[in-house]
Amino acid sequence: MSLETVKHFLAANASDLSVIELEESTATVALAASAHNVEPGQIAKTLSLRVNDQVILIVTRGDARLDNKKFKSHFGVKAKMLDASEVQAHTSHPVGGVCPFGVPDSVAVYCDVSLKQFDEVLPAGGATNAAVRICPLRMAQLVSAQWVDVAQA
Repeated sequence: MSLETVKHFLAANASDLSVIELEESTATVALAASAHNVEPGQIAKTLSLRVNDQVILIVTRGDARLDNKKFKSHFGVKAKMLDASEVQAHTSHPVGGVCPFGVPDSVAVYCDVSLKQFDEVLPAGGATNAAVRICPLRMAQLVSAQWVDVAQA
């Protein structure tokens, strides 16, 4: 249902955008970059984390890693990734298809400033073979994301 959730979200909030579905898997940054013929940084990687009792998503450029010092400085706690078994239950998306679209209201979304280097990025689209082409500024606006600086290239 996750793919359908993303399609419904886009239909309701950005009808000019559509989910790109491919035959092959785009579940990793390398697979997605190759399949969409873009550099790995343009893949908008969505990380599922827990901050105290809240689940959050952080969308970063695909070739970036979380900077633990920056994360702790911003959020006040050490970064703790969700276990793979928890991801779908909390985000409604499967591992490899997690994106900021169509997530439960209780999940806060943050976009790392590293995304602003690109005019267009490709977050997943709710499935391991789906993505959406979008301007990162528009993506953040659509999902009411806050901009943070928590990644390192």
